[in-house]
Amino acid sequence: MGNQELQVSFDEVREKNVEQLKMLNNIVFPIKFPDSVYKDCLQFPDMTQMAYHNDVAVGGVAARCEKQASGRVRCYIATLAVLAPYRSYGIGARLLAKVVAAASADANIDEVAVHVQADNEEARKFYERHGFAVVETVKDYYKRLECTDALLLAKKLA
Repeated sequence: MGNQELQVSFDEVREKNVEQLKMLNNIVFPIKFPDSVYKDCLQFPDMTQMAYHNDVAVGGVAARCEKQASGRVRCYIATLAVLAPYRSYGIGARLLAKVVAAASADANIDEVAVHVQADNEEARKFYERHGFAVVETVKDYYKRLECTDALLLAKKLA
């Protein structure tokens, strides 16, 4: 993190502020996420959070738990976004840390995973700095983007 940290407060995403998360994601990401993504993530308030600086929404993360074929549970980050002017202040790292801490507190969860666009080197490096590793390249994961491939990154929990 190059800059000093900003004063940031965090709050759970719930029905009353989920529109802020949707708007934030619409600004940051090249795709629009379906309402079902937000509905699923609202079930996990410790893992679905907003970041505010001076009462302005500047970042957010939406994550959910998914049961795997093995019977184990994976925490999946559907979105993690920080508005461009607020990057490099540690906001994304703190949002990610909240998700990892919540997942680590559940003995049934053995990993945290996320997909990133294969050509998004900034996102890949961000996750790798926080202990994630590329486990798979998924061809044609994104249907309406120029780069259609995704990298699945995962972090094993102790």
